[in-house]
Amino acid sequence: ISASFALRRTLQQTMASSLARSIKPTARAAASSVRSFASLREVLGDLVPVKQEEMKQLKAKYGKMSLGEVTVDQCIGGGRGVKSMLYETSLLDADEGIRFRGYTIPECQKLLPAYQAGGEPLPEGLIWLLLTGKIPTKSEVDSLTAEFHARSKLPSHVEPLLRGLPKDMHPMTALSIGVAACQTESKFAKAYAAGAHKSTYWEHTYEDMMDVMAKLPEIAAIIYRVKYFDGKVEKDPSLDYSGNFCRMLGYDDPKFDELMRLYMVIHSDHEGGNASAHTTHLVGSTLSDPYLSYAAGLNALAGPLHGLANQEVLGWIQALQAKFKAEGKAVNKETITAFGWETLNSGKVIPGYGHAVLRKTDPRY
Repeated sequence: ISASFALRRTLQQTMASSLARSIKPTARAAASSVRSFASLREVLGDLVPVKQEEMKQLKAKYGKMSLGEVTVDQCIGGGRGVKSMLYETSLLDADEGIRFRGYTIPECQKLLPAYQAGGEPLPEGLIWLLLTGKIPTKSEVDSLTAEFHARSKLPSHVEPLLRGLPKDMHPMTALSIGVAACQTESKFAKAYAAGAHKSTYWEHTYEDMMDVMAKLPEIAAIIYRVKYFDGKVEKDPSLDYSGNFCRMLGYDDPKFDELMRLYMVIHSDHEGGNASAHTTHLVGSTLSDPYLSYAAGLNALAGPLHGLANQEVLGWIQALQAKFKAEGKAVNKETITAFGWETLNSGKVIPGYGHAVLRKTDPRY
């Protein structure tokens, strides 16, 4: 136990040393005044060798140390609570909630660049923070926005494919299909087939990763507009990632733009142990490219015990509403409690309430 604790502390210190090299200003403007502009690719080019060396040292010093024992219950129960992953981008505390590279949600709102003064943080800034551990400047965020716009064009076969899917197909199924269909442009797959050295894999992975994120908004917007509206998708590349996505969805309200920016930021990462993140990593470990890996993660996210819980809880509330209306019941603590017990006693779960890790109200809420 003491050895495991020592290793855990070492892992935390290793992550802390990486974060110590990053900038943690007290205000958004501070970041702009302390370093010159650099592209995300350039920043990662400096960071990756450092992280590679840190991992080598960690393995050399602690590679044989045990992280603890695994019980039969944990094995049968899907590995819950088993220490088996090194994950730096976010940490989920049972009482405190999520931190992104050590920053709470309010800190991200305060420190990350915004589209407008006093507004919500831009997802581009959070992406930069997750990948580098550094709070980006506004110029760096703007460069990332421009890069996403430049990478966003879909392969010619993808839009016709999406528009030809059955109208009753679930949007998550269509989203997975759309991402996988873009795999024809995988730079990692082409580089691997051409014999790329393994030391350069991260560079080709980076290219695909950026392309996937750039193409996602239009894929999602096409699916949404075709399924629920007239199918028309209009873009505005003069806006940021979120603002342009809102226009593609058919919304033109600055307040909704701000909501989307915050929504994307706070849902960007939730540790690596959740089913979709873990699936993406697992598939990626086979050297499947980011298109295939992310599509696999989306399939895990589509499960009712994972991302589909958002839909399931709405259905549960609608069922409650319909039942109470039909029976003339009042909506209060007693009637809702009784309905909840009816759900549980019928062998079902109440979706969307409770969390596998959190023991207090989710700070994202």
